[in-house]
Amino acid sequence: MVFAAALRRATLQARGFKAAVFVLAALPLADLVWRAATVQLGADPEHALIWATGRWALRLLLLTLAITPLRQLTGLAELARLRRMLGLWTFAYAVLHFFCYLWLVNDFSAASVVHDAARHPFVLAGLSALLMLLPLALTSCDAAIRRLGARRWRALHRLVYLIAPVAVFHAWWGQLAKHHTGEPRVYAAILAALLGWRVWRRLRAAAPRHAA
Repeated sequence: MVFAAALRRATLQARGFKAAVFVLAALPLADLVWRAATVQLGADPEHALIWATGRWALRLLLLTLAITPLRQLTGLAELARLRRMLGLWTFAYAVLHFFCYLWLVNDFSAASVVHDAARHPFVLAGLSALLMLLPLALTSCDAAIRRLGARRWRALHRLVYLIAPVAVFHAWWGQLAKHHTGEPRVYAAILAALLGWRVWRRLRAAAPRHAA
């Protein structure tokens, strides 16, 4: 009975932590809605909406990638429970980013988007990242894992290691003309560290162990 009570308490704490992270992920969106409703988006509200939604999509993508290293460093297996939710929030902000761009820049013209993508590599990169995120979001449920099988599901979700560099390129190149690459450089450094950690772990696991 003591073990059951402790397990129930731990489960409730985990659910509470997950709910808190959900609320924190929703706060930037709530802030944007509030600022838009009260006309507090600054002199260039269109750019503010597009940049803010894209920024949070990229931040949450990097945070999703950080879950595994954090779990390995801290030993907190519960952190893995956050990965799916953070991935879905990443997709939600990415869709909002595209919607704002489609609406505020292209007036819902698909032809204009195609023209932009042909002229600007960063637009093509952003569209590519969003399209690659789509199958990950659609297969984020347990039913999809059962249908695909764990092996194929893991292979599909390794797309994130391509999506993240493409998304960082999109942010960096998109700000290059305005000479505002400071923040994208930070994201690039964080991504390099996260991917470097994974490479180091794989190399360490593959290295032969010599007896002392």
